Amino acid sequence: MTSETLLFSADLVSPKAQEALPEGYTFRPLYRSDFSNGHLDILRDLAHVGDISEQDWIQRFDFMVSCKGTYYVLVIADASGKLVGTGTLMVEKKFLYLLGTQGHIEDIAIKKEAQGKKFGVKLLEALDFIAARVGCYKTILDCSPEKEGFYVKCQYEKAGSEMHHYYDSKAEEYGV
Repeated sequence: MTSETLLFSADLVSPKAQEALPEGYTFRPLYRSDFSNGHLDILRDLAHVGDISEQDWIQRFDFMVSCKGTYYVLVIADASGKLVGTGTLMVEKKFLYLLGTQGHIEDIAIKKEAQGKKFGVKLLEALDFIAARVGCYKTILDCSPEKEGFYVKCQYEKAGSEMHHYYDSKAEEYGV
């Protein structure tokens, strides 16, 4: 047991998903100390992150913790505690479908050196498990056309297309 501040309860992590990881790797919720374990480095392999201080990162983490039941950032840590993967489930409470709950999968990223070990597939399965456990009736995600094949392999189906409207020209420039 850790005295770390966790983003969400570790009880939501699938034991089956945990067993599917290679020896020395662990699924766990994002820790308040994970700035120093390379969380942003993994995201930098996915998209532009920018220059974020540890203080700002912790402030965002604390905000996410305060939104109980909304943010589930799941990470894969190696035996030393360094992160090699991250993915986010955001939970949206809706008026549609009998006041249903819908999950949004975001920011699936595996450190370049750790790719090719099926960590991405396992991470998505683990996030799907959490989504089902917290009562989501479905999860949705946006991806680039190049990534569609990966998500189809993970049993996601194409359903429409992404639309966006940027309010920040720099964000648009980076395509985030």
